Amino acid sequence: MRFFVLFAAFGMTFTVSSAERPISFRHDVLPVISKVGCNSGGCHGALAGKGGFRLSLNAYNPASDHYNITREMRGRRVEFSDPARSLFVIKPTAAVRHKGGKMLHEDSADYQLLVKWIQQGAPGPTDADVKLQRVELSPGNSKLKKGDSRQLEVIAHFSDGTRRDVTAWARFNSTDASVAIVDEKTGKAEVVGFGQGAITAWYSGQIAIARITSPWPNTIADAVFAQAPRRNFIDELVLAQLRQLNLKPSPPCTDSEFIRRAHLDVIGALPTPAETKAFLASTAKDKRDKLIDQLLARPEFIDYWTYRWADLFLISGKKLRPNALKAYYNWLRGEVAKNTPWDQIVRQVITARGDSMVRGATNFYAIHQEPETMAENVSQAFMSLSIGCAKCHNHPLEKWTNDQYYSFANLFARVRVKGWGGDARKGSGARTLFIASRGDLLQPRTGKPQLPAPLDGAPVANPATDRRAVLADWLTSPDNPYFTRSIANRVWANFFGRGIVNPVDDLRVSNPATNEPLLKALATHLAKNKYDLKSLMRIILQSETYGRSSAPLAENIGDTRFYSRQYPRRLMAEVLQDAITSVTQVSPKFGTITLSDGSKQNTAFYKDGTRALQLFDSAVTSYFLKTFGRNAREITCECERSNKPSMVQVLHLSNGKTLNANLRNEKSRVTPLLKKDNGALIDEAYLLCLARAPSAGERKRLLTVFANAPATDRRAIVEDLFWALMTSREFLFQH
Repeated sequence: MRFFVLFAAFGMTFTVSSAERPISFRHDVLPVISKVGCNSGGCHGALAGKGGFRLSLNAYNPASDHYNITREMRGRRVEFSDPARSLFVIKPTAAVRHKGGKMLHEDSADYQLLVKWIQQGAPGPTDADVKLQRVELSPGNSKLKKGDSRQLEVIAHFSDGTRRDVTAWARFNSTDASVAIVDEKTGKAEVVGFGQGAITAWYSGQIAIARITSPWPNTIADAVFAQAPRRNFIDELVLAQLRQLNLKPSPPCTDSEFIRRAHLDVIGALPTPAETKAFLASTAKDKRDKLIDQLLARPEFIDYWTYRWADLFLISGKKLRPNALKAYYNWLRGEVAKNTPWDQIVRQVITARGDSMVRGATNFYAIHQEPETMAENVSQAFMSLSIGCAKCHNHPLEKWTNDQYYSFANLFARVRVKGWGGDARKGSGARTLFIASRGDLLQPRTGKPQLPAPLDGAPVANPATDRRAVLADWLTSPDNPYFTRSIANRVWANFFGRGIVNPVDDLRVSNPATNEPLLKALATHLAKNKYDLKSLMRIILQSETYGRSSAPLAENIGDTRFYSRQYPRRLMAEVLQDAITSVTQVSPKFGTITLSDGSKQNTAFYKDGTRALQLFDSAVTSYFLKTFGRNAREITCECERSNKPSMVQVLHLSNGKTLNANLRNEKSRVTPLLKKDNGALIDEAYLLCLARAPSAGERKRLLTVFANAPATDRRAIVEDLFWALMTSREFLFQH
């Protein structure tokens, strides 16, 4: 066999056979055993190994792997006098009993390489080994039709300037199997659907990505896109991708749809009938812009966005005592009210110190009390990166190494607290956060501390200072490739129901954006406007993309990711609860909280009339909110909130207390509406629930029902009307 190595020196290109160069344990042997899965989590890469033989997961610890192969068990796994009889090579060929079955064939190039390595004395990894700098998957971008296939090639780039074709030792995966699939062993991709997907290749801890575009078989004239309205860069970038994919953009939504959509997305509340009538009656060309500015200035904006960010900061009575909880919530609410730039909010959290009752941001560290959890949650919340896997081994889906994890966690090793932090039901909860003068987090693998350093950042020059200040500078810098993209993606998801990267808190390389130029442009806009989130929200709300109808066309009905239309989505639990309250005018009682041990405790903290979006935390007991997927705020993960439908939800809306009891209540809106004539009553109900007037057909049918009903059934009919409207998809869904 031959390994192809390209030398850039002196402009020469030539090949070197495996017989002419030493076999590298790091760059030849380990890729072979990684490719066949010997060091996977289900085999010898498991924590305890298999069959008495243990390897590091995905070869994250070459030195340990070399020792276990060549020295452990008195070196019985290699036979230098007869390399082909070594257990290390005859086990995977199943020449002797092997629970893993036959993993290598005796005639394969991989088998010959392992034998050659033992013949050369089984040399181990050294500090002098060339370093793998990056891998490249080629071709990087392909435009193919359904049914087409393409062989992908993986090229490894090393620190000495050499390049090597490592396709045979790479592992391949498709990020969207509905668009393209790939042979995990050979790297041959096949297009099976329409859209834009990606293929990832993993080699020696490095990941490369190649995008595949498969346009829909629609015939759409160029004039459709040329004449499509454009308001800002969002529309330009979305339309460019829609043209590439042959997806026709849906027309603009109606004013009725827009006012309801914008109210729910910006302040989490339905518009009142008076607001809807005034908006629909206005003939001003800029009335949508004026509405956007009004909503961004409303006090309900503060309630809604404080609640949304409280999910991220894990503000919960299960983790904090009441006074600390209040301080934490009030700090966050105050920053939202002041429209404090996002980078400054995050900086306050990262560098927080002092009394937890006075400086609410310090309670972030009351929730995360170990350096490891502090590091993991900072990464997840503010960069949308999950680094937890790297705590035990190199990350299998990302580039983060075990050493990088402990360098990052060591930034928090000197965070200390004074004060009692026990049961949430006892004491005041006062704590003082301070930075100790000494202390480091040990790397378990070496027993020594890693130099404190941000991910991909330089080590802290003076470790005796508050290391978090260095982290804050690095984290909130516009040059940080994750920070700005993360918050831009989260804000976008609020207005479209899905992120450009989805899930929104998963910005790993192997989970690419559906529209990379768009995400980059949003991040650039945010950084240019000094992390003013309202500025980002305004430009999203003003775009024609946001203002499109949710009604699918024949030419875009298959689109669920590229924003050719708005995608209907169920209202989040708290918004739905408040919508029911605003229509019925009967408020729920929030009189108990559920503690971490499952016990309940009465509270007089929330007065009658408190909206669900005004609750300080997720520990407040509410069957409705729990049933409809409220974020439990147990961990920093968007997966904590669920919009999945369930039979329990259907039954609760059909005959549960929340809706039916509200309508039957004498204090509900039904009672005063009974005094109105039938036409006005019907109009009011539709405006309250759907922000539109009834159609001519709806009005006619309902007037007939009211006219034919006995007077004694009038209230029941009105209750049924509201029940029908509030259990409809038009009410339950944002559209």
